[in-house]
Amino acid sequence: MLDAKMKIQLEAYLQNLKTPVELVAYLDGQDKSRELETLMNEVSELSALVSVIEGEDTAARRPAMGVRSVANGTEMRFAGVPLGHEFTSLVLAVLHSGGHPMKIDQELIEQVRNLDGEYRFETYISLSCQTCPEVVQALNMMAAINPQISNEMIDGAIFQTEVDDRKVMAVPTVFMNGQQFSQGRIGLADILKKIDKNAGARSLKKLAEKDVFDMLIVGGGPAGASAAIYAARKGIKTGVLADKFGGQLLDTVSIENFISVTETEGPKLVANLEAHVSAYDVDIMRGHKASALTVVADDGSIEISVEGGAVLRSRSVLLATGARWREMNVPGEQEYRGKGVAYCPHCDGPLFKGKSVAVIGGGNSGIEAAIDLAGITAHVTVLEFDSKLRADDVLQRKARSMKNIDIITSAQTTEVLGDGQRVTGLQYTDRNTGDTKSVSLAGIFVQIGLVPNTEFLKGSVALTARGEIEINARGETSIPGVFAAGDVTTAPFKQIVVAVGSGASAALGAFDYLIRLGVDEPVASIKAEEEQAA
Repeated sequence: MLDAKMKIQLEAYLQNLKTPVELVAYLDGQDKSRELETLMNEVSELSALVSVIEGEDTAARRPAMGVRSVANGTEMRFAGVPLGHEFTSLVLAVLHSGGHPMKIDQELIEQVRNLDGEYRFETYISLSCQTCPEVVQALNMMAAINPQISNEMIDGAIFQTEVDDRKVMAVPTVFMNGQQFSQGRIGLADILKKIDKNAGARSLKKLAEKDVFDMLIVGGGPAGASAAIYAARKGIKTGVLADKFGGQLLDTVSIENFISVTETEGPKLVANLEAHVSAYDVDIMRGHKASALTVVADDGSIEISVEGGAVLRSRSVLLATGARWREMNVPGEQEYRGKGVAYCPHCDGPLFKGKSVAVIGGGNSGIEAAIDLAGITAHVTVLEFDSKLRADDVLQRKARSMKNIDIITSAQTTEVLGDGQRVTGLQYTDRNTGDTKSVSLAGIFVQIGLVPNTEFLKGSVALTARGEIEINARGETSIPGVFAAGDVTTAPFKQIVVAVGSGASAALGAFDYLIRLGVDEPVASIKAEEEQAA
């Protein structure tokens, strides 16, 4: 099951164990149980501190594996075979249960340790979902810290009946103590905000106490990460305000055009970017969204208001808030979001195995989604507003060659249909005839482009009609001291490598602005040093 290279890597990781770990087997006669048993035995053979025991919980899901700390008595479970994207979750669960330090702030660890009450989490995932491991790992860390907290990863493709009964139609979906807790990406800080009622206020209080930054970067995607590195290397006080570090990269499956990296995946690139930024003296403020930008009249500094009430001040600001999936904006879309309406085919596709689905959009992302879904679902209907598809010819040929894909052009989706609990179909207008038609299906995957995240900037920075920030070649916006980079701007090409380059360029432009502004230390001292060197 594990190849030789993976075993060598895993054996090296397991050398970090400090205390014994038990892999607890909850098995039955299914093929998946035999796969899981093989996986458990292969892992245990790589360390004397890891053993396999039989579970005594008769009510446990099967097949499942528990990861139990002998020293602390904590246990987290994996219902299914945690391979694919979840293999990393398994490795981290073993390491953390065996005493290996977690790479999170000590303050968060203490916050988890001091939580009162019992919290039983169940996290429904699909092995092809790149968002899911972040959620599983956050909850597993909580379970490893506090014995009153448990988490079980549940592979929805294996426990399909349970998924249907609980009406899980998007992953990750988390239940806490039997009630739905969250759906979609959620990090440790956000989880704590939901269950620790004072966490949000404490976090905002910390923001309000921050000193003035030299450069404040709003957004943690590739443009923001690049800007942070370039700013920090100049020796100036740099901060990054980001709801989630990584941006759209976290939902990107395969990356094959990032120069010098032959092939990687979005979350892996995000981890590398975050590690690179963290290697410098950068204040990363996660879990917060900007709500307004204001120029302070007396000194020309810029204030960024944060949702919840805090205000950050900086001598320069670099906006790199990226973009998000465009919505259809038709009746029923919001009502059935997460109940059949989805935006990530790789994440949620496995939940529709053997069912009929639709893909809205005939561009590259739409046709790629249709091809992927055709291998999982019974049937895929592609609806494109234009009279022809806009995807590359090679993708169109592939899609048209697949017998379970139908393509409908000149189709304007007008309504999402449902029974009150889940999607049952959609209506569209034939733009050639004006006729209203309907399609019966279980899921709708929306792939119609991106919308820049600039709502909080309206009335301050100059925006295009599409909501993109207008910039020049140096990343300057209409406000002195405010720069922008990446997909949120008028940059014509929305690519990772372009965003990284524009982040660096805008950071250099902002640094040049600070030098010419003649601000206080440390920028003033850097200016003096450069003048002496000249």
